[in-house]
Amino acid sequence: MLLDGKNILITGVLTDDSIAFHVARVAIEAGATTYLTGFGRTRSLTERSAKRLPIAEPPEIFEMDVNDQAQIDAIAAEFRNRGESIDGVLHAIGYAPADCLGGNFLKAEWDDVAVALQTSAYSLKALAAGLLPAMAEGSSIVALDFDATVAWEAYDWMGVSKAALEATARYLARDLGPKGIRVNLVAAGPLKTMAAKSIPGFTAFGDAWRRRAPLGWNESDPVPVAEAVAFLLSDWSRAITGEMLHVDGGYHAMGSDRGSHDE
Repeated sequence: MLLDGKNILITGVLTDDSIAFHVARVAIEAGATTYLTGFGRTRSLTERSAKRLPIAEPPEIFEMDVNDQAQIDAIAAEFRNRGESIDGVLHAIGYAPADCLGGNFLKAEWDDVAVALQTSAYSLKALAAGLLPAMAEGSSIVALDFDATVAWEAYDWMGVSKAALEATARYLARDLGPKGIRVNLVAAGPLKTMAAKSIPGFTAFGDAWRRRAPLGWNESDPVPVAEAVAFLLSDWSRAITGEMLHVDGGYHAMGSDRGSHDE
């Protein structure tokens, strides 16, 4: 199987509509041993969702606030104490205070912007550096992205944070490549997740995708994205790093807002 024998650490599993949940499900079905992270008040959501995964015993959940380096380091230490390695990591973390979204770009204060940048972009570096001692040669880190090469309506400082995430992934690919570790991004089209509901005007994204994506787009189907992540976590992607893989029905490649699905 694609991920047979691999230990995969997955962040960001809150509800069973999250992309991370479906990555965990696909990884389990592909033969991986999965581990989840959660912290604070939201950990109960992770625990509840873990019980819905297709496995007899729910995955182990590590306490980890990605903005607490000590907690990241503790996970690496635990794997090393067990004599095991981490073969793959999914970074599915993003957060921006409400003042950073919804057309408030010019008014957002640095304190809020700093939270968005740290949690949504710097955290990829923090996670990679902290887990590095437990990662084997040939390991893979994948982060979820929303293509930041253009400015999106209402996305504001989260868009800037995603641009920083993309740059961070490229520099990590440069520095971790000699250690045999790959770093890639999956830029997904809009999906109906709990995180998406917090973005003002999110429904407009879905409307645009349905008009423009040549393959069409189903906002209620995260499986194609999860399967792309599984590919990047597998040895089949062993020569790919620093890449941003679009899983968006082809939306990113179209130069007009009139797509093949218009009537």
